[in-house]
Amino acid sequence: MEIKVVKQILAWNEDCSAEIKALLKDNRIFMVNVMGSPGAGKTSLTIELAARLAPAYRVGVIEGDVAGQIDAHRIAALGIPVVQLNTEGACHIEAMSIKHILPYFDLHQIDVMFVENIGNLVCPAEFNIGEDLRLALLSVPEGDDKVEKYPLMFSVADALILHKYDMLPHFAFDDKKVEAQAKAINPTANVFRVSVPQDSGLTELAAWLSDQIAAKRAAKQPEC
Repeated sequence: MEIKVVKQILAWNEDCSAEIKALLKDNRIFMVNVMGSPGAGKTSLTIELAARLAPAYRVGVIEGDVAGQIDAHRIAALGIPVVQLNTEGACHIEAMSIKHILPYFDLHQIDVMFVENIGNLVCPAEFNIGEDLRLALLSVPEGDDKVEKYPLMFSVADALILHKYDMLPHFAFDDKKVEAQAKAINPTANVFRVSVPQDSGLTELAAWLSDQIAAKRAAKQPEC
């Protein structure tokens, strides 16, 4: 007997994701879905990218966590508009949650919206949330076996960020193997080696991201 529940849920999520895309397009907002494990450095990277995109782009953040507001407080202290999304146990963010949160922002004052997804290498990759771009973070301390173990996450990412790269000398982490595995399942993915404390790789990543935003904003709007 065929079970259709998951298919129906995903179809509903896709419909909602399409609505979000239309809303963001109308407001000329570029949305970035930041995914990775707990402790991979998603918040630190988001903060650094926001700083490098300013003042060319006005940034907002949707901060996803199972519980608490620790990271949202860090972001708000920098003067960045942020809304906390607590999933209360769910291991990912769904499109409907984004749809409900967007009205809390003045969308006319936002050019780029970062969504820090729940720390997880599985579920977030399964749900579109209306994003324009997906960043998948893999930090060196996590180990170099994650692309092989969790291929979906790295197959859907527009960019793979090898994060905390300054720690490479201290771990048995083969970054070339990781890149090759990622490219094998996602040939178009961009790979960046980044360290926030060392300010390494951030300029290149921010420049690439800025190019993606500019290209989307410059794209001709379809005629009605």
